[in-house]
Amino acid sequence: MVRQSVKFGLLIVYWSRPLSVHSHQSTPQKIVIANWKMHGSLKQNEQLLRGYLAELSTLKHTQVVVCVPYPYLAQAQQLLSSTPIAWGAQNMGKFERGAYTGEVSAEMLLDFGVQYVILGHSERSTAYCESDENIADKFMTAKQHGLTPVLCVGETLIEREAGVMEMVVGKQLDTIIRQFGAGVFAHTIISYEPIWAIGTGLAATPEQAKTMHAFIRYKLLQSDASIENTLKILYGGSVNPQNAVQLFSVNGIDGGLVGKCSLQAQDFVKICQAAEDVSEAMAEQSLL
Repeated sequence: MVRQSVKFGLLIVYWSRPLSVHSHQSTPQKIVIANWKMHGSLKQNEQLLRGYLAELSTLKHTQVVVCVPYPYLAQAQQLLSSTPIAWGAQNMGKFERGAYTGEVSAEMLLDFGVQYVILGHSERSTAYCESDENIADKFMTAKQHGLTPVLCVGETLIEREAGVMEMVVGKQLDTIIRQFGAGVFAHTIISYEPIWAIGTGLAATPEQAKTMHAFIRYKLLQSDASIENTLKILYGGSVNPQNAVQLFSVNGIDGGLVGKCSLQAQDFVKICQAAEDVSEAMAEQSLL
C-alpha cells in the first residue's frame, strides 16, 4: 500500500490507502437526516411527513431520518411507524432523571420510539453554552440507552481562515475519546457541520468537505480500527437540491444532515433522491 500524506492546515494527516466509500462500510447506504429545528405544527407536520412518505417509501439504498421538536415525537411515531422513515430528537439531557427543569432524558425519548438523537449542534452549543465535556456525557448516555447519536462537529469561519479547523474538530472528538475511548464511535453518526455554512446558503466545497471527512475518519480509525464498518460521517451545512449530488458523490461522505430544505417536502425529496441515485450507482459499481 502506498503511504500518502495530505497537509491539513497546521496538521499533517496520513492514511495507508486511498479513501473509498466501500473501504469503510459493508453496504453503500447513505443516510439523510432532516433537522426541523424549532419549526412545525400538528397540521404542518402531518402535511410534510405525508409528502415525505409519498415519495421516499421505496428507497432501497438510503435511510431517511426525521428529527422533530420534542412536542411532536408522538405525532412522528404515529405517522412513521411501520414505514421506512425513522424519527429522532434534536437534543437530550445527560441525566437519567431528577430535578432538571426543562430537560428530557434518554428513557423519555425511548418511550416515543426514538432511534436517533442530534447532539452538539452549534446552534445549541453556542446559544446555551454547552461545553465539549457536557456533549460527551450526553453522547455516552445516548449510547448506553441504545440510541444512535448524531454528533455534530465543526469550526467557525475565523477558525477556518486561521487554518486551525482540524485542530478545533479534533479537540471536539478528543473530549469523547479521552473519557470513553474511540470504540464508542461504533454504530455512531458524526455530522461535519462547518458553522459558517449553517443556514447561510454557502456550503463547503466538495474538496473542503472531503478533506475534513478524511481527517475525522483517520483520527478515529487510528485509535480503533474496529469501528470502520459502522461509523458514518455526514455533511451538514446548507445542503440543498442543487449541491446534494456533488456532495454525496464525494468518497467518505455518507449522507447529509439537512436543515432549511427539510421543511419543504419537494426540496427534501430531491435531496434524498440524490443520495439514492449516488448509492445505487455505488452499489452497481461494487458488483463489477
